[in-house]
Amino acid sequence: MEYNTQREKLKITDYGRNIYKLIEYTKHVEERDKRNLMASIIVDIMSQISSESKDVKDYKRKYWVHLMILSKWELDIDLPYDDITPEETVEFAPHPISYTQSKVTYRHYGSIMESMIKKVAEYPEGEERDELVRLMAHAMKRDYLLWNRDTVEDDLISMQLEKISGDRLQVPEDFHYLDYREYLKGTDDERRPNGTRKKKKKKKN
Repeated sequence: MEYNTQREKLKITDYGRNIYKLIEYTKHVEERDKRNLMASIIVDIMSQISSESKDVKDYKRKYWVHLMILSKWELDIDLPYDDITPEETVEFAPHPISYTQSKVTYRHYGSIMESMIKKVAEYPEGEERDELVRLMAHAMKRDYLLWNRDTVEDDLISMQLEKISGDRLQVPEDFHYLDYREYLKGTDDERRPNGTRKKKKKKKN
């Protein structure tokens, strides 16, 4: 089980940890065009999650700055604003989250991920939606492995994504999940699927 106290503290908490995970995954996408597309999609989701007014001119600029702050300025993308720099600061007053009693289908994914899946299901079919489905599928497999650290069938993740979306989303035919080790990199000593830690070799005297 991965506890919040063991996780890196978020600089901006309003967007939730799943947004942070999507950003972290995007940082390691090799193709620049795909990174740019994924970053744009994440910014759109951030703006939907936020309760800030959308009437302000260039209101999305703030979300691009937040995206870079959450990525520690390590996200190599083409920003739509030339004047965004690492010295940039944005006033940000966190808003209290209103908790609901709505039922979460799969607790290990969390309510924010389920909300994102349902929101993406409303997107028109096309490359943008397919890329976001890929991102969410990767994040879901990582969350599942952190939840129980047992081997998990990729078809199960795809089936659960489809169920949460109300049968409106399916992973693209050319999509492939990564090996479980890729999802567990940097997480509490990288455990094996059966939950055991990698044994350290003892030094001989």
